[in-house]
Amino acid sequence: MLEVIADTLADTVRLLPFLFLTYLAMEYLEHKTAGRAETVLKKGGRLGPVAGGILGMVPQCGFSAAAANLYAGRVITLGTLISVYLSTSDEMLPILISEADRVGLGTILKILVLKAAVGMAAGLAVDVLVRQKQEVHGHIHALCEHEHCHCEEGGSIWKSAMIHTLQITFFILLISFALNLLLFFFGEELLGRLLLNRPVAGELLAALVGLIPNCAASVVLTRLYLDGAMSFAACMSGLLTGAGVGSLILFRVNRNKKENVKILLLLYGIGVAAGLILEGIGYSM
Repeated sequence: MLEVIADTLADTVRLLPFLFLTYLAMEYLEHKTAGRAETVLKKGGRLGPVAGGILGMVPQCGFSAAAANLYAGRVITLGTLISVYLSTSDEMLPILISEADRVGLGTILKILVLKAAVGMAAGLAVDVLVRQKQEVHGHIHALCEHEHCHCEEGGSIWKSAMIHTLQITFFILLISFALNLLLFFFGEELLGRLLLNRPVAGELLAALVGLIPNCAASVVLTRLYLDGAMSFAACMSGLLTGAGVGSLILFRVNRNKKENVKILLLLYGIGVAAGLILEGIGYSM
């Protein structure tokens, strides 16, 4: 047991400097681009889903939260909202970057591009099918009050980066300990028998996990994939449906609750379908 604890602590501490530097860069980018993302989404028009897919690649809750507010005010289309949600990487990117020596920067870039491509394609298709009318309602302010977000305007990026780092480190510590504990008691063969590593069932369950509006979801999915407990296709299903706190914001600012439920079901269906397609063609990284 002491060996399990020691290994868990060692693996987690090793990630700290990479996570902190990554979050520091993200906070700097978010502060410098504050407000510009909303402007890009507003002016996107029919190509809104393309802009949404690109902006969603930048992690943090800011873009998915802003997109939820913009959609609630009917400033952007449903397709643009879906595109942002599907391409949002939340905590996936920091973890992958911290494990770049194992994963490879090329693989990380391919995953980001794949998520963005799925988001753009799905968003454009949704807009063609729905053909909803747009009504601009003046100012839409992004809401980011969840415990995962500390992006106050004018706040210290160092403090925000440290808070994000400590939060994600805590989740990684718990998950790594749980996985190491399972390996200690049951052996490595257990991971291979997990339902998340099976075709179809893996995609269905992973996409459901991704819908959890908390950074823990993307942490769990990414760590399981890196540890070989989940197929790439299943992991992508979960990461595609993982929109961070965007879904929470949507339920808070959009009064049509039935519509919100339909949006989540649509997001889930697209995530599962994308994973099954990847599984069917044998695509992996």
